[in-house]
Amino acid sequence: MSGAVEIRDATDDDVAAITAVYNHVIDESDAIWIDDPLPEADRRAWLARQRAAGMPTLVAEVDGTVVGYSACFAFRDKPGYWPTVEHTILLGPGARGRGIGQRLLDALVDRAVALGKQVMVAGCDGGNEGAIRFHERNGFRRVAEMPAVGRKRGHPVDLVLLQRELDGPSR
Repeated sequence: MSGAVEIRDATDDDVAAITAVYNHVIDESDAIWIDDPLPEADRRAWLARQRAAGMPTLVAEVDGTVVGYSACFAFRDKPGYWPTVEHTILLGPGARGRGIGQRLLDALVDRAVALGKQVMVAGCDGGNEGAIRFHERNGFRRVAEMPAVGRKRGHPVDLVLLQRELDGPSR
């Protein structure tokens, strides 16, 4: 993986790669609180819901291969939460430490601002200090720590919520 990183909107042609990244994260971390890999049909339906809701889903492509993706989605399903989105950034094998997550976040923040969103939330596994620090470096602040609110592989996991006010483009 040595080529330039292209950030672009996800298409139906990316679903297999998105599924592979998603399942890699399920298998290799506690970032997604699901124990078993999901079929491609699940991620295809998710992408369709993202589009129907008008929410951005972006992929990072290197040398023609999708190596990660990001998306934002409604924080809660009540109308009063319309100014707030939650987001996810997932990277496949070999994509960490190359600035790809930063590029995905920057592009996603720009899209959220363009949609008129005012707050972005990150929900991080409490044991993932790297993800928490990444968000703090990017203007997110911890607003809640929720011990043992989830389970992964039979053990309790903590949730750290961080939020960032969106007052303009990312950079």
